[in-house]
Amino acid sequence: MTAILPALALTGLLLALPATAQTALTGTPQTSGSTTTAPAATPGPLQGLDPAVLEAAGLRPAGTTSRATNVAPVVQQQAPGPLPADPARAARPLVFGSQMFSGRFASEAFSGFNPDYQLAVGDRVHLRMWGAFNHEGTQVVDAQGNLFVPSLGPVRVLGVRNGELNERVEAQVKRTFRANVGVYATLEAAQPVKIYVTGFVKAPGLYPGLSSDSVLYYLDRAGGIDPDRGSYLGVDLLRGGKSKARINLYDFLLNGQITPMQLQDGDTIVVPPRRHTVQVIGEVLNPYIFELDSARTGADMLLAMARPRPAATHLSITRRTGPQRRSEYHPIADAAKIQIEDGDEVTVTADKYPGTILVRVEGANLSERTLVLPYGARLKDALDRLRPAPQANVNGLQLFRQSVAERQKALMETALRNLETYALTARSATSEESALRQREGQQILEFVQRARLIQPRGQVILAQAGGAGDTLLEDGDTLRIPEASNLVMVSGEVLFPNALVFDPQADLEAYVRQAGGYTQGADEAKVVVLRQDGSVVADARSTKLQAGDEILVLPRIQSKNVEIARGITQIVYQIAVAARIALGL
Repeated sequence: MTAILPALALTGLLLALPATAQTALTGTPQTSGSTTTAPAATPGPLQGLDPAVLEAAGLRPAGTTSRATNVAPVVQQQAPGPLPADPARAARPLVFGSQMFSGRFASEAFSGFNPDYQLAVGDRVHLRMWGAFNHEGTQVVDAQGNLFVPSLGPVRVLGVRNGELNERVEAQVKRTFRANVGVYATLEAAQPVKIYVTGFVKAPGLYPGLSSDSVLYYLDRAGGIDPDRGSYLGVDLLRGGKSKARINLYDFLLNGQITPMQLQDGDTIVVPPRRHTVQVIGEVLNPYIFELDSARTGADMLLAMARPRPAATHLSITRRTGPQRRSEYHPIADAAKIQIEDGDEVTVTADKYPGTILVRVEGANLSERTLVLPYGARLKDALDRLRPAPQANVNGLQLFRQSVAERQKALMETALRNLETYALTARSATSEESALRQREGQQILEFVQRARLIQPRGQVILAQAGGAGDTLLEDGDTLRIPEASNLVMVSGEVLFPNALVFDPQADLEAYVRQAGGYTQGADEAKVVVLRQDGSVVADARSTKLQAGDEILVLPRIQSKNVEIARGITQIVYQIAVAARIALGL
């Protein structure tokens, strides 16, 4: 009850604040028994309607003023900000083309002109005349489509191509000034226009710009095409209620082709509803949902947009139309014969069967370092191609395998998770015991963190196996032929870990004494011997040491919790065998 009262008080305080303050604090205006209604968006124009009808409905054509207030309407609208992330939508595949409208088109106006641009009312032309008559200034194409040139009069330029503008003005000047007058006319700025954007876009409305701006600019200003509802294949440009052009945005995305257009004030860009769709995933450069013109199309046409990777070999098609769900499987080579239907899911796969494998050879070997063997080759096949060096210890041959290393890592991770569970769930009867458990738990967590950084070597033990030569090799295996050694390595919990010369008469304790003896943290009962061939001798004191052996003294595990002590001991042994490291608590 005491925790609920402050929350209720805070809620009442928020309700007492103005709506703007509520939004600033919480991101959402609070309501108390009433409904907050967002302002309605101004709909696009209905071409051909009487202006009086529009006035009665509260809609005025662009550039007009209100009869009641004589105040110009606001026509500039800001592009909507990014919508909050929808986790459900983020998990779904993206629609091809939805990556276009992120604000980059809307942030840059296009002020350049192509030679085919036709001059319109409101365009600004910079005119320069020199010689017998001097003049320099900027002229605006008036409502009659003329430029008024001093001492010359009106020059008709409405509809003239941009590439022919200078020629047209010069021809008119030559009629009055037949000699000694130079003329240079260039288009300075395009006409400001206001374009309606409607249909299946995120923010339909009226947006200002220039007549030279592309359709992409205005679509981006409107928040882009709604990827769940809008079409990217047939964006319509209407002028006077009639279709002026139709733009396929896939041509721009795939081939960089877009038709330059000259927009006029009051034009309407309409995004129609989305057509047929097919989802493509797998071994493709473009894993998206693609829109199609028709309900059925060739798989080769779809792959031309999805762009399969070089490794791709097959198509897996899941048919979802109708009451049954059917699956098909085809090679990519037959894509031209396969029909894809609306709603299908296509997975491009790389079904490769192994033909050859690569085996790396390290150590005392005089032949090639990488062997190319047929799939299914065995260890004896690789040994036939090796040339061991004179100092090689062939009996100590070592085989390292990535899959074994991954399995060792997984077993260690399981043991570490169990150890974490014991450390974090141990119960205490007194406060003193609780403090002790807390310190011990912190030490255990630090041990777990260090243990997770250790990478096992993935060694396959070949020693004392009569059928070792029949071991199947895997792609990526590593064979290592160690050199014959007359040294014995002593490491772990000794004062001076070192490599000592092999003495046939010395026992384990003699080597430990030469390494400075045991440390205070050593567990003298837990000493293991690691052979060159990877085998492990757990009962080290009763075994006869060999040249090339490694003596590993393990640390003492001190814990009052039997389960924790057993878990740490297990992990220490696993690390010692898999990575040849003595890791202590």
